[in-house]
Amino acid sequence: MPTPSFDDLAAFAQVAREQSFTRAAAKMGVSQSALSQTVRALEDRLGFRLLTRTTRSVSPTEAGERLLRTLAPRLEEITAELEALTALRDRPAGTVRITAGEHAAVSVLEPALAPFLRDHPEVNVEIIVDYGLTDIVAERFDAGVRLGEQVAKDMIAVRIAPDMRMAVVGSPAYFNERTRPQTPQELTGHNCINMRLPTYGGLFAWEFEKDGREVKVRVDGQLVYNNLALRINSALDGLGLCYVPEDAVLVHVAEGRLIRVLEDWCDRFSGYHLYYPSRRHSPALTAVVEALRYRGR
Repeated sequence: MPTPSFDDLAAFAQVAREQSFTRAAAKMGVSQSALSQTVRALEDRLGFRLLTRTTRSVSPTEAGERLLRTLAPRLEEITAELEALTALRDRPAGTVRITAGEHAAVSVLEPALAPFLRDHPEVNVEIIVDYGLTDIVAERFDAGVRLGEQVAKDMIAVRIAPDMRMAVVGSPAYFNERTRPQTPQELTGHNCINMRLPTYGGLFAWEFEKDGREVKVRVDGQLVYNNLALRINSALDGLGLCYVPEDAVLVHVAEGRLIRVLEDWCDRFSGYHLYYPSRRHSPALTAVVEALRYRGR
């Protein structure tokens, strides 16, 4: 005997519950004649009558009653699960992979994603800290974080942080033995804690701007890191000057552990942006973008 289809069984159950082809057809959005033919074909395949039809009523036969008792709860379970799966399709779920530098990951991504992830248990976020200008398409990332001017023109970019400033700082102990620099060029006479970035082909040049004049200085010193926390710790230990995002050292400056210099040479520049290919629009990525979007807070 051929196995009845889900639709055929659901049609029988609807007619049996309503005890009317007219009412059942209206609820199912089909014609009365088409529904009658479906049930008749089901009875033919099973080899017995499921419904007793009169000019005034429709009622299940004994076999129909038995089938309905068994079938009805299972049909409800299947329908509920299908509805749940449909909702899941439109609800954020899955893994979003993001590449970002250390400062962006610590100062922007983690604080914004903490409440988001608590509210979206079906979304997973993988953050890979990388100072290189990673090709997110080739490396199969969903998105990346860069400063505004570094985002490729063929990407969608969403601002996730305000404009930034850099800061040059050193400890009081360091300045006890050295004169504070008044211009960027004077940094060449100081012990500076360098940073090595793969995309710059070597040590990162410290960048300054004042009154529209841009200056880049190649500094020298005993220490080179590719880590923000280590540069700040070494400055706190009096081992040299470091050039870091302003927000990372404001507390140390306010509490006197670090002294800031060349502040008038540290102009603001475009802050972090999340960028991604235009073709990627998964619900999970869309939700992450909205959670990270900067709204001037």
